[in-house]
Order: sequence, then C-alpha cells, then structure tokens
Amino acid sequence: MPDAMEALVEVIRRGLPGPEGGVRPLLEGLFGKRYQQRHFEKTMVRDAYALASEADAGVPYAGLVQPDNPPSGPYGGTSLVWFPRGDPAGEGESLLALVVGTRGLSPDEGILTRPGHRRRLAALRRLLSRQGVEAWTKPDPSALGVPVPKVAAERFPGFENALRRYGNEVYCLARVPREPEAARPVVQALLDLYAYERGWQPLKDAKSEFDAFHARLRDDLFPAVREKEVAGLLRRRRFVVLQGPPGTGKSRLARQILENAFEGRGKTVQFHPAVTYEDFVVGLSPDASRESLRFEVRPGWLLQAVREAAAGPYLLVIDELNRADLGKVLGEAIYLFEAGELGGPKGRSVQLAHAVPGLDPLTLPENLFVLGTMNTADRSIASLDLAVRRRFAFVTLPPDRTVVAAGSTPLGLQLFDRLADVFVEHAPDEALDLFPGHSYFLAKTDADLKERSRHELLPLLDEYLRQGFMGAAASELNAVRDALQDAAGSDAGRA
Repeated sequence: MPDAMEALVEVIRRGLPGPEGGVRPLLEGLFGKRYQQRHFEKTMVRDAYALASEADAGVPYAGLVQPDNPPSGPYGGTSLVWFPRGDPAGEGESLLALVVGTRGLSPDEGILTRPGHRRRLAALRRLLSRQGVEAWTKPDPSALGVPVPKVAAERFPGFENALRRYGNEVYCLARVPREPEAARPVVQALLDLYAYERGWQPLKDAKSEFDAFHARLRDDLFPAVREKEVAGLLRRRRFVVLQGPPGTGKSRLARQILENAFEGRGKTVQFHPAVTYEDFVVGLSPDASRESLRFEVRPGWLLQAVREAAAGPYLLVIDELNRADLGKVLGEAIYLFEAGELGGPKGRSVQLAHAVPGLDPLTLPENLFVLGTMNTADRSIASLDLAVRRRFAFVTLPPDRTVVAAGSTPLGLQLFDRLADVFVEHAPDEALDLFPGHSYFLAKTDADLKERSRHELLPLLDEYLRQGFMGAAASELNAVRDALQDAAGSDAGRA
C-alpha cells in the first residue's frame, strides 16, 4: 500500500485529469502520516482542479496555503501549489511552485522577507538542477508585481496560462518529472522545505529523511571547494585568489596545492601594511662588501619567482594578499597580471624602475603561477580595486560542514549548525561572509571543543557584535552566542 507521499506524487506527476474525489484527501493524509497531525487545519487545503473548464484564465491548481486565510477565495501569504496540465497524448504533468497569494505577503511577511528563506530556495534550485530538474527561483520572494522573466518562463513550455495568470506571485518553480522515481524527490523537497518554513514537525518514521534533506541544503548553502578544482583553475588562469572568512582553511589549501600540484616547487610570502614595491618587485640595497657606499639592484619576491620558473612550473603563494596596498606594491608590474588562458596575450612586458640583468624588460613566464589568500571578514582592510580584481580569478572558501562532521564531535557539529542557521536565516548579504570557518569547531573531544569555543569562537563573535557587523541580525547572534557560552561552560564570559 503506497504511503501518503507516494499517493500524492502519483497524482502530481500525472497532471490532468485529476483523481476522482479530488486531491483534498491526499493532502490531508500527509498529516498524521508524514507530519504531525496537530499542524493540520482544514483551511490550509485548496483543490481547484475544476478551474480547467471555468473562468479565472482556466488555470487549475491545488496545494497548501497559510491556514489563517478563509477556506476559499483569494488568500495571502506563501503557499505550496502545483499547476497540473493535460496532454493530447494522454501524458499530463505538473509544475510545482511556491506562490505568494494575490492578497499579498500577510500573514507570512516573516517568512517571505527573511534572508534564510531566499537562501534555502537558491540552494534548493541548485540541488534540483544537479538532479536534472528544471527549476527557477526569484531573487526576492517578497517582490510582488515582478513577473517570471521571459527567459525563465520559456523553460517551462505548456504552462503559459499558469505563468500568465500567476507570474507576478510565483517565486519558485520546478517541473515535476513524469517518471515516479524522479518525481518523488522533487515533490518531497518542496514539501519538506515548506514544512520547515511553517515549523511542521515530521513524524518519527519520516524524520531521518526530513533531516537528511535539510542537511543537504545546509551543505549547498556553503558549497565545498576541492583542491583538485582550485589546482585546475590555477593551471588555466595562472592568477587565482582564495577568499573567505577566517578559519576556512585558505592557507592550508594553498600549502596543499603547492605540495601536491607543484611538488613543492614554489614559496610562500605574506603581505602586510609594511610590504613595499621594493620587497615584491625590485629595489635597491646597500652593498656592504665595498669600502664606499654603493647600492645594488635587489630582485624582489616576484622576480625571484620568475627566475625559478625558468626551470619548470613554479607557484608563488601570497598569504593575506589584501593586507598590503596592492597598487603601490605591484607598481607597473600589474600590467603583467592579465586574466585569461595562459595569462592573456603573449609577449606582454614592462620596463622596471631598476633594470635587472636577464629580466629587463620583465615578462612573466607561462610556468609562473600565483595563488593568493584573502580574508573577507576583516572590515579594516579596503577591498581590492577593480584594476587588481579583474586580473585574478576568485574562489570563495565557505565554512565546510562536511569537515566538521568528519573532524569533530557531535557537539561540534551541533554548535556549527546552530550558528550557521543564525547566519543563513538572518544575516544581511554583506555579513554572511563573517560566518566563522569550520576550523573553529574541530576538536577530538568535547573538552577541547569547549576550550576552543571559550578562547577563540566566542571572542570572535563578541568582536562582530561590538563592531555592529551583523546589523539587524545582532539580536539573533546574541542569543545563539549565549547558548554557545552555556555549552562551553559557565566560565566563558564576554571578552
């Protein structure tokens, strides 16, 4: 006997004509079989399959709405609906959607305007796309009156009437595959996401499936970056920057690439405010071996790397790239850092301020690769200017939940998830890259984890709060910060 989800999937994937007796029993059947019965209210179910032959632009639909709405007619808030259609060959199908009711955002302003809802939708779209499912999401779910873009609508042929009628209210679309085994993950994903936003609790039998889905969404919100991926980009583009918040392993990844992809052929230098053009490119230094004062030309780190690259592929790693004044440090050498395959046009060269034998004019050999790291959370550092930025390819390293799951205790993963939920749910876009990296949560024992939390993680969060980096999300961060303090031990006071 099929479970409640299977029966609903079967109806959705078939489209029109609908089942005898309507779809209400199938939607009601979810409660008490997948979600707890206490969440069900009769006013939340809509069954409008019959509209196929009526007015209202002939757009049939069915689904779940905010239960505070009247039992029929226009409604407000967010809803999960599907638009079924028939097919001359007898093979119908459905378009599954999240829709804002025509009466507006109320009573779901809290869901529709929350950053976390938008971010989870984007993660869901990417997840479905990897499964070969056509999906689209609106950048701002609360933007009523903004229709589904033409280029997006064209991806869903056969549903022109539905998108013409409800295009201003729809903010998430997914085409439900006709094959049962492919249709279920799509329907289940949209339902479980909607249930999460509504606060519906799954039953015990469905909880592991429900939790696994939301764990995948969490992973996709902070997609992992692999060493092989960065090494491949570096080989193609030559000049790459690893950027991200503290603790995401940028320096560690750079060292791994140096050791593995370049067999240790290279060196690491670190930028800071005192680094100059003379340190990096070329300068003059006194020659102490002579009786009279005389200066000699001294090649900087870049020129030393150019010479080493003559013998084979060579990697120059620049740690903390954005802590120096790059315009001054690079000088005229910035002309040589040209993005593109093999660094752009061949033969690009510059005259240096001080001629260096064998390197005048200066050309960067194709065997030279540059990999920088950059902390995006340090607001005391000016962002890279466009002239520098366009010459590098950028890879963002977000916190990696899978690293925490593999390298910490269950408590460590729990703390990571609690803090991630606050940042994903409430932090403005400009503050999302402040989320502490996974290294803050790695520990072999709970005792080690609590010590790290007291002396590393909590002081960092306190600094964010003092500096006002979290904006309107400060109160939420304060609450989870105090919860982390309680978990770390009573002696973890504010710094």
